Amino acid sequence: MYKVSDDKTVVLFGFRTKFGGGRTTGFGLIYDTLDILKKIEPKFRLRRAGLMAKPEGSRKQRKERKNRIKKLRGKAKNKTT
Repeated sequence: MYKVSDDKTVVLFGFRTKFGGGRTTGFGLIYDTLDILKKIEPKFRLRRAGLMAKPEGSRKQRKERKNRIKKLRGKAKNKTT
């Protein structure tokens, strides 16, 4: 339907199936370049498309680290990272 130079510039999301199957609707956005896509799209969609790195460590580890850092002051915060 649309001519696109790079398949990564197309972002599809929000799919819903109709009752009984056979039809699915959703949204699609086509960007001119990857730079524009990375600037506009939310981070979770970039991660889903594989264009952004996933944060390292489990969610619990990240939260515990954040709360440990909150207890420290000054230059000590830089040493824990």
